[in-house]
Amino acid sequence: MATEKAEHKPGVGLDVGTMNIVSARMTAGDKVVTKRVRDAFIDLDLEAKKTLRLSKVNYVEEAGNLVVLGDSALVMANLFKREVRRPLARGVISAGELEAQKILSLLCFNVLNHPIIEGEHCYYSVPASPIDDPEQDVVYHQEVFRKIILEHGYTPHPMNEAMAIIYSQCAAEQFSGLAVSFGSGMCNVALAFQTVKGMEFSLARGGDYIDGHAAKAMGSTASRMCSIKEKGVDLLNPTSREEEAIVLYVRALVKYCLENIAAQFRRVQNSITLPEAIPFVISGGTTKAGGFLEVFKDEFENIKKRGFPIPITEIRVASDPMTAVAEGLLVLAGEEYVE
Repeated sequence: MATEKAEHKPGVGLDVGTMNIVSARMTAGDKVVTKRVRDAFIDLDLEAKKTLRLSKVNYVEEAGNLVVLGDSALVMANLFKREVRRPLARGVISAGELEAQKILSLLCFNVLNHPIIEGEHCYYSVPASPIDDPEQDVVYHQEVFRKIILEHGYTPHPMNEAMAIIYSQCAAEQFSGLAVSFGSGMCNVALAFQTVKGMEFSLARGGDYIDGHAAKAMGSTASRMCSIKEKGVDLLNPTSREEEAIVLYVRALVKYCLENIAAQFRRVQNSITLPEAIPFVISGGTTKAGGFLEVFKDEFENIKKRGFPIPITEIRVASDPMTAVAEGLLVLAGEEYVE
């Protein structure tokens, strides 16, 4: 722990995503370092221990079973012809996973490790309440992670994940912007002007929506569509029927998101004054698909013709869509130590 203290400044950001959990810290030399673990696990019988040792897979022993965590879980699932389990679903803790809290605690520790000072401040991401699925329990999700982070010796602070993108990507605009985080389980939206939050909400659709609906259209499985998507799809030049289906539902998701942003802003615009245009920043794993920015801009222009109520200077993708949330949370955590 002494080496860790010397190498890093106190304060950590923790992005808790349906697909990945990412931490961000600042080195003593002011360089941001991130650590990621896939938000997945698989339980195996103890007999598999020798195989796991030989393959140097990341695992723990828990209640008489071997629990393989992260990317290693996907490898082992293929090896043993099993499906991986995910402790988060649709952006929040999976209701059907009784072991979810314990697994999430292990995954969080995997990227956080021990605090470098007592009670180190940790800002962690939480989704806003989804406007299209009021049954989603965001409060329970937030408090479970507060408990997990506290148990690992940190001081927890929840923060909307789309607001975190504004903190990491809009410093040049004095933290003014409209941000969308296209996650696996949800799309999170936030609007801020000079750090003052004007609007936040989420939509209960994300990358999993694309995979599931494309799979139904093709008579395939969501896992296969996710695999095709992650191997790399050029949304401007699909080369198979599966890729064409993925493009169709990417466009459907973008259109759905933009329409809801416009509708929500119209509801609150009497209480929000934007004295100048702001940037529109998009982030999240879904934005990494080839041609996503062009598809997004195309759908934005279609919506704009009918009237988009927010003045926008430019549309851009986060510098690193996989770490933008964690880096924004790190900005806030670091501020806790500024005198």
